[in-house]
Amino acid sequence: MLSNRLNVLRLRDFRVFAIGYTTSTVGTAMSSVALAFAVLGSGGSPSTLSVVLAARILPMLAVLPTAGVLGDRFSRRWVMIWADCGNCLVVGALGLAFLAGRPSLWLLLGLSVLSGLGEAVFRPSLNGLVPELVPADRRQEANALLGLVQSAASVAGPAIAGVLAVAASPAVVLLVDAVSYLPSVTALLLLRTKAIGRGGTTTMYDDLRAGWRIFRSVPWLWAVTLQFTLFNVVTWAPYLVLGPVTAARSYGGARAWGIVLAIYGAGAIVGGLVALLWQPRRPLVAATAVGLGWAAPSAALAAVAPLIVVGVAAFTGGLVSSIHGTLWTTTVQQRIPAEAMSRVNSLIVLGAFSVGPIGLALAGPAAQATSVATVLAVGVGWHLLANAVLLSTSAIRDVSSVRTATPLEVPHGPPGPRPGDPGTPVCDQRGTSGATTTPPGGAADCAASQRAVTRVSRPD
Repeated sequence: MLSNRLNVLRLRDFRVFAIGYTTSTVGTAMSSVALAFAVLGSGGSPSTLSVVLAARILPMLAVLPTAGVLGDRFSRRWVMIWADCGNCLVVGALGLAFLAGRPSLWLLLGLSVLSGLGEAVFRPSLNGLVPELVPADRRQEANALLGLVQSAASVAGPAIAGVLAVAASPAVVLLVDAVSYLPSVTALLLLRTKAIGRGGTTTMYDDLRAGWRIFRSVPWLWAVTLQFTLFNVVTWAPYLVLGPVTAARSYGGARAWGIVLAIYGAGAIVGGLVALLWQPRRPLVAATAVGLGWAAPSAALAAVAPLIVVGVAAFTGGLVSSIHGTLWTTTVQQRIPAEAMSRVNSLIVLGAFSVGPIGLALAGPAAQATSVATVLAVGVGWHLLANAVLLSTSAIRDVSSVRTATPLEVPHGPPGPRPGDPGTPVCDQRGTSGATTTPPGGAADCAASQRAVTRVSRPD
């Protein structure tokens, strides 16, 4: 029942966090649209906009591994608070700069770099904070709800931004985004989780190396990350670039493409609801099998199918994105040592998205050298083949879900020992109810990551 899945909101800390996270996520979705129109409306060219956006993305990717170390080394809650405070100031400065007139390119680049750094610091700690708020057997529901927030924000945010930009100005939308960080900061300050950090017992480099050893010691972890990295380059980047091109040539232009993207967002919302209700016994098998549907959007465009078919394919893609994302995030949270969660997540994000800009840059020239249909079809073929290979591997098939029989309790007082504390097994999962379990079928993963942590503590 859906009502039972929403019981995770009875957890006071998760409920408070979700409220703050919702406001900042909607604000961020508004900001992406507002920044583009603010740059273009102040006399900037498309090339200027590209440089400003790149100035945000590249530094973010560069500091992700270090940001992961910060999330594991110090209190994740406070890392996120400082990141949100920084983002509030940076986005507010952007809004004020556009209100004052036409900001210089160098000012925009500097603020964009700072914005990317704030996002890089926030993201790894976010994925590591959820296990501190929610017991192991409720994490899928928590991740599904947060995914629903992201999907709904991706639809509502741009729409709200468009209305505000017309009624006021893009600069005002940026200022609204800046204010939206304040509820997030307040929510994080109100959390009752115990501030646990590992302090300075090791160097930052040692911590980074430990995270890498844990990452490479778990086959399913690096295999799925590698697959998603290539998916972004070969399949999804061409779809994002060549989708508007196909829409302009065959479906009437921007209006049709806007409808397709809205349908994709609707599919993502429905996918979040499915992920809230469905808990497969083998989550990575389910995620990979469902992930085959991610080829549908590109396949429909490659075939220049009727617009209604393109819409159905986009809906399928959105549905798949939410289900896959929830199952994947939950599996990582349940099987990776808690004290390395932020570092591992930073490597996942870095690996999956670092080469995406390359795919975006190459899609257009490749389509000119061959054809739009050819590039899209290659992406479809690659994705189907890669997912089939993943499904054939024991590393994917052997991962079972965590199902503990602990009742959901609203926590009172500080949580129990964090995995990695003295006397607590590294891969044990301790929920707020106090029950401790080892993930079924996860002994090999736990042993591998335990050996990785142990090895890094010894000098090579």
